[in-house]
Amino acid sequence: MINDIDLNFLLEDAQNIMGAMHRGADRIQQLVVSLRNFSRLDEAEVKLVNIHEGIDSTILMLQHRLKQTESRPAIEVIKDYGKLPLIACYVSQINQVFMNLFNNAIDALELGCGEYTPLTPDTKDPKPWIRISTELTNLDTVRIRIADNGPGISESARSRLFDPFFTTKPVGSGMGLGLSISYQIVVQKHHGQLRCCSSPGQGAEFAIEIPVHQTMRSSFSGGYAGI
Repeated sequence: MINDIDLNFLLEDAQNIMGAMHRGADRIQQLVVSLRNFSRLDEAEVKLVNIHEGIDSTILMLQHRLKQTESRPAIEVIKDYGKLPLIACYVSQINQVFMNLFNNAIDALELGCGEYTPLTPDTKDPKPWIRISTELTNLDTVRIRIADNGPGISESARSRLFDPFFTTKPVGSGMGLGLSISYQIVVQKHHGQLRCCSSPGQGAEFAIEIPVHQTMRSSFSGGYAGI
């Protein structure tokens, strides 16, 4: 009877199924935690936060877009985190900025592997990547840079990037509001700066600079978020 039902195969298969269920449960737990960290719907006021947690949660939520597709290799995410203090910000809004910039970078890389010739001059078939770096520029300001090796942006388009309804994406692919909203959140809401450095064939880099402490909470102080 045991030989008829191939007991060893069933035992091995059961172990594989249990392992897959365990990995799936872990994955769901990670996504739920990331979604909670990303949304922070209960934190409408300025809070002291570890900005790296918001970046990591956003990246995890976009894992499905980073995987290899028929038209491009998997996108590599390179992290270069500095030692940052806890930042006073509207955390859900800053996380929305990260989401907008990461999505735009992924869109650019998908174009770069399709319609456009890839970008790194010294390689014929460069692997697409997004690099995130953070640093404390002085005692009062944090800089977050999000760069990609996509097709880049022309000077004429770059001058209009933050205008409402302006988009460099193909017709029907974007509403042109993500960067405009991000600019309002960073500049108007957080008294910071949002800049883009790019040229055709050289990728793009967006730099976010925000004060460590918002004016309304200048008395805040906190420990270091670390790497």
